[in-house]
Amino acid sequence: MTLLPKALLIVAALGLAACNNPDRYKNGNAANGANTGVGTAIDTNGLGDPSNPRSIAYFNQSVGDRVLFPVDQSTLTAEARGVLAGQASWLATNGDYAIIIEGHADEQGTREYNLALGARRAASVQDYLISQGVSAGRMRTISYGKERPIEVCSDEACYSKNRRAVTVLSMGTGA
Repeated sequence: MTLLPKALLIVAALGLAACNNPDRYKNGNAANGANTGVGTAIDTNGLGDPSNPRSIAYFNQSVGDRVLFPVDQSTLTAEARGVLAGQASWLATNGDYAIIIEGHADEQGTREYNLALGARRAASVQDYLISQGVSAGRMRTISYGKERPIEVCSDEACYSKNRRAVTVLSMGTGA
């Protein structure tokens, strides 16, 4: 093979790899960092309807899909425990959903430190939800560390929004 066909194959492969979830930020949610989990253009189940109490949109907007943490901590605040109690209650009545708990950190510190901190934050949320009766089989955790900020700037207003754990719902894999 000559250089040009090889280069085209590599570019095509990279292009396809970058398109793994084209509807991730459907309805303009990229600006506020919301991940609705709704990936279809036609929503026949009402999962994107914020007035439907069984919908992902309702969970994100009314129950709350994220909790925030103080600097360098993975301990849940009283406010975070309140949000998570609401999540546990919602998950108890909506058993068709499984969740991924994403742990995040602000941009301060090393990549390795922030990945570990994000993992501890996700584990804190998972442990709390388990203590509230949510089955561990419905959950998995992932840490993004500082790799997926909501806000990008070098001041506390941005940092505080990035120190979070986000509960992302997925349909059809609940236990």
